Amino acid sequence: MAGRVSAAKALPGRLIAGGARLRPRRWASRRRGRVLAALAFLGPGLIAANAGNDAGGIATYSAVGATYGYDLLWIMVVITISLIVVQEMAARMGAVTGKGLAELIREEYGVRWSLFATCSVLIANVGICISEFVGIGAALGLAGVPVQVSVPIAAAAVWLLLMRGSYRVAERVFVLMTIPFFAYPIAAVLARPEWGHVGRAIIAPSLHASHAYLFLFIATAGTTITPFMQLYVQSAVVERGVSTSELKAERSEVVTGSIFANVIALSIIIATGATLYVHGEHHISTAAQAAKALEPFAGRYAEVLFGIGLLGASLLAAAILPTTAAYVISETFGFEKGISRNPKEAPVFVGTITVLIAIGAIVAVIPGLPVISLLVGVQVVNGALLPILLIFIWRLAASGELMGEYRNGRAFNLIAGFTVVATSTLSILLLAITFASIA
Repeated sequence: MAGRVSAAKALPGRLIAGGARLRPRRWASRRRGRVLAALAFLGPGLIAANAGNDAGGIATYSAVGATYGYDLLWIMVVITISLIVVQEMAARMGAVTGKGLAELIREEYGVRWSLFATCSVLIANVGICISEFVGIGAALGLAGVPVQVSVPIAAAAVWLLLMRGSYRVAERVFVLMTIPFFAYPIAAVLARPEWGHVGRAIIAPSLHASHAYLFLFIATAGTTITPFMQLYVQSAVVERGVSTSELKAERSEVVTGSIFANVIALSIIIATGATLYVHGEHHISTAAQAAKALEPFAGRYAEVLFGIGLLGASLLAAAILPTTAAYVISETFGFEKGISRNPKEAPVFVGTITVLIAIGAIVAVIPGLPVISLLVGVQVVNGALLPILLIFIWRLAASGELMGEYRNGRAFNLIAGFTVVATSTLSILLLAITFASIA
């Protein structure tokens, strides 16, 4: 016993039960283990939901706050429920079937529908990918970095992450990319809103009979629930190897990720509503404009925080969008897929990611790029795809033959059906408004 005590006294470190001491390295190792365990819990649900808060999403939420203040906050509560339902169905299908959504559509409904979904996703993702690199250039432009420098470096970094690392490494980096999103709640606090007004706006719907209000209402729903999010989350769950025994944890992760993403959206609306709307700055068309406009009212730090959030959002989406397109194309045609695969093992998967990143970066540095027209066109394609994709997700998740005991329950199926009908109706209205404005 004496020898044991004296040996314990000789060990530097932290005292633990039984009189022994833990070496600093071992303590640091355990601490790192806890951090990695926390990161392991976070995954596809958090990544997909936050990738939806991309440059276009931030611009939309900024426009909502600048134009109508807090009046549209209530819709974020409804959208959060819808987002949780849709993302949960996609994640559950991935865990139960071990197949991505595009692959299931091909097997259950035929090649034609699968090809239609693939072509639509590819066209939309090219446009959105360009907008993400535009967002990266705009964010670093706030710090005086030219787009000709920032965009190529960002493109190379994203490509190396996806090509040279394993899926686990890439996923952890994706999770870390969500940290800049915390800048938006801080910016909202710095804006000093009337929190009583904020609370009332969240629980009491406010409606306006105007074309602009309807457009922003629909755009808010459309930018929060977008097709690539469901496609990514299901394919990522499959590549992560999530089984039905881990389904409860994955559901929790999807719910947490969806709530976190929409709290960020709420924060953007509150920050711009408390500053730009109050001071009459109602005409915001880009996230970078919103960041610059915040400074006179909320201070330099609010502008910096908004820019940091924009950079993190754009980097995350710039990595997720090409990956989603690569998953969809590979699943549709039966090619090898996976971030862990090298070019020889999965040439189509790797080639799709490379081409999309290259197109996005090259187009984003073109002077005088018609960004608004680009985003409108992408919005139309997404609007056309979303109702069809949601119907597929709903029907597949409710199939007893495909899902067995994990199919939608009666109550969940009703909620899912309402979500599909509501979001599809909004998407059709968005298409009608867009075509009416063009005509």
